[in-house]
Formats: sequence, structure tokens, C-alpha cells
Amino acid sequence: MIATAESARALADAVRSGRASARATTETARDRLRAAHTTTGALANLDDSGALEAAESVDAAVARGEDPGPLAGVPVVLKDNLCQRGRPCTCGSRLLEGYRAPYDAHVVSRLRAAGAVLLGRAHMDEFAMGSSTETCAWGPVRNPWDPSRVPGGSSGGSAALVAAGAVPVALGSDTGGSLRLPAAFCGLVGLNPTWGRVSRRGLVAFASSTDRIGPLVREVRDCARVAGVLAGPDPLDATCADRPVPDWEAACEQGVRGLSIGVPRAWLGDAETAVTDALEQALSALAAAGATVRDVPLPAPDLALAAYYVLAPAEASANLARFDGIRYGHRETDGDLEGLYTTTRGRGFGPEVRRRVLIGTWVLSAGYGEALYAQARRAREAVARGLGEALEQVDVLLTPPAPTRAFPLGTRRDPLAMYNTDRCTVPASLAGLPELAVPWGLADGLPVGVQVMARAFDEASCFRVAAAIEAAAAPLSPPRLWTAPGTA
Repeated sequence: MIATAESARALADAVRSGRASARATTETARDRLRAAHTTTGALANLDDSGALEAAESVDAAVARGEDPGPLAGVPVVLKDNLCQRGRPCTCGSRLLEGYRAPYDAHVVSRLRAAGAVLLGRAHMDEFAMGSSTETCAWGPVRNPWDPSRVPGGSSGGSAALVAAGAVPVALGSDTGGSLRLPAAFCGLVGLNPTWGRVSRRGLVAFASSTDRIGPLVREVRDCARVAGVLAGPDPLDATCADRPVPDWEAACEQGVRGLSIGVPRAWLGDAETAVTDALEQALSALAAAGATVRDVPLPAPDLALAAYYVLAPAEASANLARFDGIRYGHRETDGDLEGLYTTTRGRGFGPEVRRRVLIGTWVLSAGYGEALYAQARRAREAVARGLGEALEQVDVLLTPPAPTRAFPLGTRRDPLAMYNTDRCTVPASLAGLPELAVPWGLADGLPVGVQVMARAFDEASCFRVAAAIEAAAAPLSPPRLWTAPGTA
């Protein structure tokens, strides 16, 4: 038996060689997911019969001498905004309660083709709007390292289940930090790939110009393997780049000698001492491994944060207009047609979604488009230009993923305070650049990490640097939230 808390690569290789059974591994992961859910509240639903059927198919392929793929038998959890044929897809919202997706997202099809076993779906901030997974209609998700704290958001459910050791891989989505923040708060590796590197077909849209899909795992090389499965052209997604996908697992072995690492110290601002200490220690480790470290004169990310919270709500206002009670999910029947629309959306959407839709509608309205939306677009261009100029001087930028470690549940009632959590992640989002979060260790029992940003389509440099950081960092063992059956 191979424990699901081991790496995805070790598990897949054991299944491919016949040393492990995909069915037995799936059963173990299923039990652990249920146990982890009792502490974290992270599991939206399980696909017990579908997962066992997929696992048996993998075992049968191995018995025939076939190779099921690079993720053979690996249990995977999906964020609940990724379409999976015949399965619920609620996006953490009562408005989509009862809705079942009619098709597979492109990344879901790629996972199936690679031999992965899709075991369940994870809770999330409603329609991916949040930084703490407290806006989910089914209650907040809790951080497995300290259940009194948030796991980050909006992909907090995915992160919590991987951090608990229940499954080795989960998929998340990232619009302004929704994957990187949970990775940082839960001690995981999380990749936000270049915009266009991974198809968004089948991802329920929040802000289309920054939405991306990526993996949450515990090891850098696992991230490289899973990302290699997800990435690549999709003829049905015109925004997906038709570019070759490098061997990112090989990039992890190349080291950092000769690479230049830039540090925008203005981004540290009022960051916690534990956060700045982790950054300095990681920089020292990279310098010792042969990289060159230098400061870069990027301004604080205040402009990026302000632009993001105009542009993202504007896109959300347009994208969420489709959820009107007619075609999808929940429907109220009060009054006439206009009453159906307003009552369905008013009762179906939670407070944060309503807030962002209203903001987005306002900034797009007559008289405000030029003053707000157009100005935010110009600010976005300035942010992208500044990052591009910085990355002409260095190979990668190293920053904190967030100003703090995971904060206690219920302590950020002020929306502006919550939005400030994203200050270190939104610049790469606006510029469409790849960014990879990687843990450094624990500070007072809570994970703390760093993130690596590179030029567009240069995820390989992110993996090189992240692998070197991982080699120097204190290893993190997942907090054990289960008992027999399924104990490794």
C-alpha cells in the first residue's frame, strides 16, 4: 500500500509498475477525505462510485501491460467551479445548488487521460470571490494546521484537503491570488501559470482576463508533473496558447547557478516579521546555491491592487449576468419576470458576490466608464510594463505571497482589509505572468512561504528556483486529521 500522503509521482510510479493498486489507494483517500472534512469542512462532495470505476480501469490497464499515464491512480480533488460531467458544480453558491455540469472542463479531460482518479470536489469562496474561503454558502473552510484560522481563498477547500494529507493533488483557480494565497497559508506548492498556458474551458468565469487554473500539491516536482498534464493547446479555447510545453520536471533538476533573482523590497510594506524573515532566508539559500540576488526598484503594489478591484468586479458583473434563475440552478418565482431576476439573484448570491457585482455594474455605467474603468485599464498597463522592465534586468522576482500568515476566522470583516490580503498576488495576475508559491517552513506553528514570478511562458525558471528553495527549506509533514481505516 502506498500512502496518499506520499508524492503524486511516487504514487503514480507505484501504480504503473503494479506495486500499488489504484483501487486500494482510492479507498484510502476516500476515507481520509471524509475524516479531514470533519475538521476542515472542505469537501463539497465525493464521487465514490465514479472514482472506484476509474481506479479499476487504471488497474486493468496495468494488468494488460499498458501505461495508464503519468498520474496513474493519483486521487485528485477539483475546486467546485470546474465542470465535471454529471457532477454538481455549485461554485460555493446557493444560486447553483442542484446544478450539474453537462460536460468536462478541458483540464478534467486531461487529468482523465493521464490516469488520474477524480475523487471529489472542494468548497470555495462563492464564485471565487474571497481570500479566506469564508464566503462559501455552506460555511467557512478551516486551515488544517490550525482550525481556528482561514486556509486562504478562494481555493481554500482544495488547499485544506491536500495540506491535511488526504489527497496528493487538487486543482484550484486563481484570479487575483485565489490559488497562491491558499498555498501560502496551508504550506503547499501552488502554480498560477501564464495566462493562456492552460485552457480555461469549463472553468466558471469570474474575471476572464485574469482567471487561470493550476495545481495545489505538497512538492515542487509534483507540481511540475501535474502542470505538464494540464498545459497545452485547446482548439476549443481561442485564448489558450498553441505553444510547446517544456519538461518542467527536468527544469527542477537544473539548479539556480547563474540565475538572477530580483527583490522588490517596496512590496514588503507592513508585512509580518515571520514573512520577511522567510523571504530573507530563502534569498540567502538561493545565493548559496549560486544565484545572484539584487534589489529591483518596483513601487509598492498599491496601484495594482486598486486597478484589480475595479477591473475584476467589472468583469464579474458581466460574467455573472447569466445566473438569472432561467438557465442555471436556483430559481425564485416571486412576481413578474423582473421580480424573478431580482429575487433569484438577491437571495441566491451572498453578500460579497452582490457587493462585487454592484461595484462592477457601477464602474461600467454611463458616466463612470472613462473615469473608473478606463483609468483602471491604463493602470493595469502600467503595472504590466513595470514588471516587464524589472524582468528584463533579472530572471525572476521573489516576493511574499501575502503580508501575513493565515489569520483567524472572522477577523477581517472590513472588505478593504480583506482585499489588502491580495496585494502581493494581483500584480502578476494583471500582467498575465506565471507565479509559483512554495513553502519555506513554519513560524509559530503556521506555514510561511515565498513566491517566484517569471516572464510570460517561463514557468521553467519558476520551477528551477522553487526546487532550490524546497531543497533548502524545512520539510513540512501534513497535520494528520484521520484515524484508521486508511492510516499509513
